[in-house]
Amino acid sequence: MPKRYTITAALPYTNGPIHIGHLAGVYVPADIYTRYLRLTGNDVAFICGSDEHGVPITIKAKKEGVSPQDIVDKYHSIIKTSFEDFGISFDNYSRTSAKIHHDTASEFFKTLYDNNEFVEEISEQLYDAEANQFLADRFVVGTCPKCGNEESYGDQCENCGTSHNATDLINPKSAITGNVPTLKETKHWFLPLNKHEQFLKDWILKGHKKDWKPNVYGQVKSWIDDGLRPRAVTRDLDWGIPVPVEGGEGKVLYVWFDAPIGYISATKEWAAREGKNWEDYWKNDDTKLVHFIGKDNIVFHCIIFPAMLKAEGSYILPENVPANEFLNLEGNKLSTSKNWAVWLPDYLVDFPNQQDVLRYALTANAPETKDNDFTWKDFQARNNNELVAIFGNFINRVVVLTNKYYDGEVPTPSDYNAIDDDTIAALKAYPAVISSSIERYRFREASQELMNLARLGNKYLADEEPWKTIKTDEERTKTVMFTALQIASSLAVLSEPFLPFTSAKLKNILGHAQLESEPNWKMASEQLLLPAHHKIGKGELLFSKIEDTQIQEQLDKLEASKKANALAHKAVEPQKEEITFDDFSKLDIRVGTILEAEKMPKTKKLLVLKVDTGIDTRTIVSGIAESFKPEAIIGKRVTVLVNLAPRALRGVESQGMILMTEDSNGNLVFVNPDNKEVADGLKIS
Repeated sequence: MPKRYTITAALPYTNGPIHIGHLAGVYVPADIYTRYLRLTGNDVAFICGSDEHGVPITIKAKKEGVSPQDIVDKYHSIIKTSFEDFGISFDNYSRTSAKIHHDTASEFFKTLYDNNEFVEEISEQLYDAEANQFLADRFVVGTCPKCGNEESYGDQCENCGTSHNATDLINPKSAITGNVPTLKETKHWFLPLNKHEQFLKDWILKGHKKDWKPNVYGQVKSWIDDGLRPRAVTRDLDWGIPVPVEGGEGKVLYVWFDAPIGYISATKEWAAREGKNWEDYWKNDDTKLVHFIGKDNIVFHCIIFPAMLKAEGSYILPENVPANEFLNLEGNKLSTSKNWAVWLPDYLVDFPNQQDVLRYALTANAPETKDNDFTWKDFQARNNNELVAIFGNFINRVVVLTNKYYDGEVPTPSDYNAIDDDTIAALKAYPAVISSSIERYRFREASQELMNLARLGNKYLADEEPWKTIKTDEERTKTVMFTALQIASSLAVLSEPFLPFTSAKLKNILGHAQLESEPNWKMASEQLLLPAHHKIGKGELLFSKIEDTQIQEQLDKLEASKKANALAHKAVEPQKEEITFDDFSKLDIRVGTILEAEKMPKTKKLLVLKVDTGIDTRTIVSGIAESFKPEAIIGKRVTVLVNLAPRALRGVESQGMILMTEDSNGNLVFVNPDNKEVADGLKIS
């Protein structure tokens, strides 16, 4: 009997585009699961939307000199379009700035408020007097009290994943002004998680949640074992949903109270559009609720949101929360702020019509049980060695041979031998094998089983060699090609959750839409899908080889990002202690010209220069050999400190110093006069 599912994917912050970490952690696995559920006849609402409140939005707005609304409008459009172009099949992608969400979140808060589910407290919070603002969440940075990370935010440490309050930070500083904040009293409402501790223990620890992923169950158990404490549900901010009760002036709902309610409001929006009853998807015990998230959101979806739902009283609770670990990039942690990422909009431009390649690479290397590393070389290998060489190669051979031997018509098979029987039996078993993996949220395993089906097809063709038997045994060839076409047809059906664009293309080639009943998941396990005499289309390549030059372009782009980030975050040396004019006047800095230059033997960095200083020609040893070839700098105008005390370097007396600095790319450059009329020997003062 078909089941009803509500599938949610974590709401992305609208302060930047989507990158591959988001895709691997949340959106690709959620889409695989949802597409599978639809294919197996279930009633599914796949819900997501832009998270448009919270401090990261306001920080981005301040940096860009625009309003928070400008930021969320810009990135909501970018994110929504990227998801659509990439093939993430949301039933509704909404946004938390929508009126329906403001109304839903406000109503939810008031229900809990009226039922006395909150505690009201006046407490001391961090305050920046210069900015005239309380420092909520990411407006403050400091040292994490758990792991010692010196760049922890006020709500969460991105290094160890611990959630905490801003007042827990060691050596906090305002992210707005850099000032050390003070403590100032303010009133807020708190959700008393301690009140719901026994419920959470019974529901998770004593209940039936042992089938949750170990990382999810372990993190939740650790939180509960440590003892739960009240959690603030309001913030002193001017961007967000206003607190809808008396005394809430100047305050908004905390984003982690507001955001998960976005799943509910987005479902309401979808249901109204589609003529459905939204409560069936949130308040019916026959509905299965599944949250797809990254591991940094585990606490919010497994403790805080369930406590909110339980306190409200009329909602179902999540059946599972399959959180993935983090995806790294080329050996380093993905970082939005450092631009160390592969951005989805950029990928779609650089690799047009290759959405499925990235989907497959991210799924085959998914961080399901531990942090994994995405590399462009592995991406290339997954495409060239698996999608092209195994899946694409099998389909191409089957379609080409069918068109060549039978003018595109599925042949009528003759007698089956043992090899044929075994192959067909294995073929019919694959839907159940792949289903088992998907239903246990093992999408990486499922993707490899799909590839094993393509391997089965390749091995069958290689062993039976229809290109040879066509000359000696036409009846045998018909059986082999008929069987191979059944494998191809099953691949078209079973690949849809993983490779939706490829599946659609393959179904079109095989003419699925022209069949009396278009093949589905269940049919693939019970019968052969392509009848004899059915006409298929002409072949086209499902995948194309990715060249080394394309990969090198991506590696060069990352290297450029690394250099730009290093320069942007390069610490500016503090001013040295003050000197007097008399101190400065002791420096004799003159314009000179390099007459000769040669590498100092047995060194990497040193050049020996002959420099015309205008008052003499002298030897200067300079550590610039790794940046300049000797022959390239002869005749170069330079700035020289001529009265520096001589110093012996590797047996050569250096009689001055060439002044150098770095350009915007971090490369050494000469500090030289632009005016060619300035003569050697003239003093710089």
